[in-house]
Amino acid sequence: MAAKSSSDSDSGRVESDEANSKWLDAHYDPTANIHTFSSCLALADLHGDGEYKLVVGDLGPGGRNPHLKVLKGPTVLTESPLPSLPAAAATFLMELHEPRTPALALASGPCIYVYKNLRPYFKFTLPQLPPNPLEQDLWDQAKEDRIDPLTLKEMLEGIREKAEIPLSVQSLRFLQLELSEMEAFVNQNKSSTIKRQTVITTMTTLKKNLADEDAISCLVLGTENKGLLIIDPEAFTILAEMDIPSVPVFLEASGQFDVEFQLAAACRNGNIYILKRDFKYPKYSIELSAQPVGLVRVQKILVVGSTQDSLHGFTHKTLAIPCQGKKLWTVQMPAAILTMNLLEQCSRGLQAVMVGLANAEVRIYRDKALLNIIQTPDTVTSLCFGRYGREDNTLIMTTRGGGLIIKILKRTAVFVEGTGEVGPPPAQAMKLNVPRKTRLYVDQTLRERESGTGMHQTFQTELYLLRLRAARAYVQALESSLSPMAVTAREPLKLHAVVQGLGPTFKLTLHLQNTSTARPVLGLLVCFLYDEALYALPRAFFKVPLLIPGLNYPLETFVQSLSRKGTSDIIRVLVLREGQSVPLLSAHISMPVSEGLAAA
Repeated sequence: MAAKSSSDSDSGRVESDEANSKWLDAHYDPTANIHTFSSCLALADLHGDGEYKLVVGDLGPGGRNPHLKVLKGPTVLTESPLPSLPAAAATFLMELHEPRTPALALASGPCIYVYKNLRPYFKFTLPQLPPNPLEQDLWDQAKEDRIDPLTLKEMLEGIREKAEIPLSVQSLRFLQLELSEMEAFVNQNKSSTIKRQTVITTMTTLKKNLADEDAISCLVLGTENKGLLIIDPEAFTILAEMDIPSVPVFLEASGQFDVEFQLAAACRNGNIYILKRDFKYPKYSIELSAQPVGLVRVQKILVVGSTQDSLHGFTHKTLAIPCQGKKLWTVQMPAAILTMNLLEQCSRGLQAVMVGLANAEVRIYRDKALLNIIQTPDTVTSLCFGRYGREDNTLIMTTRGGGLIIKILKRTAVFVEGTGEVGPPPAQAMKLNVPRKTRLYVDQTLRERESGTGMHQTFQTELYLLRLRAARAYVQALESSLSPMAVTAREPLKLHAVVQGLGPTFKLTLHLQNTSTARPVLGLLVCFLYDEALYALPRAFFKVPLLIPGLNYPLETFVQSLSRKGTSDIIRVLVLREGQSVPLLSAHISMPVSEGLAAA
């Protein structure tokens, strides 16, 4: 009976969870054999029939068998092999001709493969980079048999370690060979031209001249040689080229290329660089405390996930010093962030961020407010939200084991903010237990109303007296030289002393300044008066160089504490002119207790 009641309660709890869930479980296939990332997923109406398909740049198990897959519902519609691992996938409109069917762009290696109606349409290859001139000279010598393969290897290794321009693929393959294979490789490749080719690391789309949903879009590429390229969608020529300090790994674009646009590139050096129209180099940056693992633009806010298991929100507005975006909020995640993507529900005007975590959770945030948590049977590695088939709000997830999960958002679902509140905390809305007004409180209120002017005048008088006492005490300290700063009226000099260290050796720095406007000071001496039983100095006096007006001259020396009992004393500093016994100014330096000797 107990077991039966427990089973009934568990099934009732599951039914309750499903009833309260905002998602419908449409499909789950743990053996779908799809291994990809969020950047390699795209949803589009590829045939113009209103049936949206899922485009997947599949890396294959272990990254050894890359394929381009197109899914219709839960089944694979087409599948074609790729020459190298995919980096990103995107759909875009490239012409105004009817029917307005989008094209598919897949970035793989140094190429972009463009498909229309799921047929190969165009192949764009990144322009070759100039080779390293030292590397080119070495292969020219090898071509003329002036150097042997072993010497060639040693010199190429030296270039790889020190040169700013990386080696070509031919040289890198040569360095991986055994000694017995080098001569044959050199004879086979010494006549070939040195080619240095970069690869695409990330890709996104940018509207060309209109902000409409069905407007023509350009392709924006990030490359391994720290560059950004904007590609024309019709002629497939490079419209703009930009350089950034590091290799981009995530890209976000907004605006129109012909009007005004903004690019945000998250790079491997832990910075996000902001570029605008007519920028050849970034003028603004956002410095992160850890490496970025995801970048999503939500309206005017950049949401960044980092390897510190945290989500950050930044504005595009830059501060004056330094030129950085302002951090708005930070949310700590319960596990490591694996993937991120945008959730846009057009019917309700909702834009949020989906975050896939290592604890098999998918969390949805609007700003820092938690809207929903989805528990998954396996760790999610990619996310995509949009119209799939004929359903507008479909969430597609792939798992680490190659599984495929499809969920549909209920039409009646409304996201309500959970933890991570935005705005004032709930405690601010609680009513305070204000005590009742007493007779004393009423009398004081009447007194303040009747004699408010007199009370303010009394307060101002006391404030002025306090300031006067402080000024007199400061002047008295200067005249009696009780502080390590001294100013003299006979000569335009100012002295300030600083003691650094824990002991028994202290560093004493004297800052001497000529406060005159045009007259330099020459022929000064600095003398120290101290108890020789307590302290030892390398020099008791030394000459002061020529003092130029307005400059601060630091004079450094070391003080050795000789006391074993932790006793401290005052060292007097005198500034004199050569040939005179009366000091121009003096200062008393109260030495600290030596921590080292006191501990001993």
